[in-house]
Amino acid sequence: MTDEQDDDQGPDTAHQVPKGVSEATVEALGTLSAAVEVIEHARGLLYGFHRLTGMADLNLGEAVEQLRKAGHTELADRIDTELVGRNVIAGRWTFQIMEDYDDGYYALAKELEKTARDELVGGKRHLYEAGMKEDRRTQGRRHHEARPSDLPD
Repeated sequence: MTDEQDDDQGPDTAHQVPKGVSEATVEALGTLSAAVEVIEHARGLLYGFHRLTGMADLNLGEAVEQLRKAGHTELADRIDTELVGRNVIAGRWTFQIMEDYDDGYYALAKELEKTARDELVGGKRHLYEAGMKEDRRTQGRRHHEARPSDLPD
């Protein structure tokens, strides 16, 4: 693609705002999308919490065995019975927290964001960001192309 071909290229069809959709709607969908991205990030951190807590529990089990071998059976027994395998929240291990989060809050957030896009812009994603890209890129400059050269209109 030459630099001149890029000047009127613009976003691909999947990222063009449908006719009749207001800037306010695109902005609101962009804010909703940003909120869901934060929820995705929180979900990742929650999965990290899940994995780290599980790893800690396994390490606690190893420490119990090492304490027993070192002759500290009373302390080992206390750690084993009071902490190893303990619920992290009343009645729940971390996998149960993850399942509740995934099936409840997370699933609803994803569903409502998709519903909003489907109803308001025919399911198109990242329209606000595509507009930002157009505003911020330097048209005709290498590495500022509107879209990959292998992407159809």
